[in-house]
Amino acid sequence: MKKKTAQSSNVLDDDKNSRGYVKVDKYNGSLVKSLSKGYEELLSIVGEDPQRHGLLKTPERAAKAIQFLTHGYDIDPAAIIMSALFKEKYSQMVIVKDIELYSLCEHHMLPFFGKAHVAYIPNGKVVGLSKIPRVVDAFARRLQLQERLTDQIRDCIQETLEPHGVAVVIEAQHLCMQMRGVQKQNSVTTTSAFTGEFLKNEKTREEFISLIRSRLH
Repeated sequence: MKKKTAQSSNVLDDDKNSRGYVKVDKYNGSLVKSLSKGYEELLSIVGEDPQRHGLLKTPERAAKAIQFLTHGYDIDPAAIIMSALFKEKYSQMVIVKDIELYSLCEHHMLPFFGKAHVAYIPNGKVVGLSKIPRVVDAFARRLQLQERLTDQIRDCIQETLEPHGVAVVIEAQHLCMQMRGVQKQNSVTTTSAFTGEFLKNEKTREEFISLIRSRLH
């Protein structure tokens, strides 16, 4: 069920006096209150004093942060693609690579972050280039598994754009492996998902891999 969004102002004195602008964020007010209570209780459980000066606004800040980090639940990724479809005869590979992504591991609710590389082969239609990173964000801003995230991006583009094939590769670092558990600081997880020509044609797949590895820019 989608959360209704209410507008609230979060203005710091420093923002007014030294930066000359007013910062306005949009949050679900009732959800902020509920989450804040939970974070305040959490602080007490781990041995902190929620009334300590430095923690007075921490529950509210954390409540707003988790809303932002999971706002993908309120977004329809397919609608993003459908909003910018254009008829075009171009039939070669289209790649948007090095798309920054930030998500939360659903097992520990710790961040994982990295880059997504997305390609498709048009079948009479192309999509506005900015829509592909928006689809990545819409799925990433949820509690996720990297494996599922990779498949969801692939399936969304395949089902809405109906191209001759889709390729998705994600490379990410997981803090659940770096700051806890096995604590392997340099580990990187790579996942991939393909459809159509990328799945059937080895040369097409190799071309995609070669292009995302290259630094043409």
